[in-house]
Amino acid sequence: MSEPLTDRQQQVLDFIHAHHRQHGVSPSLREIQAHFGLASPFGIQRHVDALTAKGALRRLDGKARGLLPQSHPRRGALAEIPLYGTIPAGLPVEAEQQEPDSYISVDTVSLGVRPNTKLFALRVRGDSMVDASILDGDTVFLTPREPRPRDIVAALIDGESTLKRFLLQRGQPFLRAENPRYPDLLPATELIIQGVMVGLLRTKSN
Repeated sequence: MSEPLTDRQQQVLDFIHAHHRQHGVSPSLREIQAHFGLASPFGIQRHVDALTAKGALRRLDGKARGLLPQSHPRRGALAEIPLYGTIPAGLPVEAEQQEPDSYISVDTVSLGVRPNTKLFALRVRGDSMVDASILDGDTVFLTPREPRPRDIVAALIDGESTLKRFLLQRGQPFLRAENPRYPDLLPATELIIQGVMVGLLRTKSN
């Protein structure tokens, strides 16, 4: 590679490598966009263009998944991430505190996080986040931290759990689906952010 990669370019490249290893195909731009929780594909397109110009990626014309990694990525530490059942990507349901159902072994580099970052996973149920390329049956990885506007979050809203986009209006937080069939959710008494989404795993054909 003729030029060094920025941190974000390295994260994008690592994710493309990890997706290619796991699924046998490279991710689409929308899947990369959803993985990094971005509102628009244009930022990802710029990173992909830069990676292509620097020789880290090769693009096959006319193919939606035509991004081919040119070199092996640096590998991160494998982390055992606890999976805590399902979370509605739909209307909120009553939350239950529980022990992890299982653990998922994940290369932390593929999530673009530091090896010692605290993470947990949830299985998605429902279709309210489909426009963010988060589908029923997907697994989302989250880290407990303060959310920024437009982050996708696992939240307790008035005691019920849901996966939605976190937004502010006149300083007041609320949750929005990525599906026009679902209404915005405004807390009546309480909104607790349990985690901010940092990655996604598609475990079945959707």
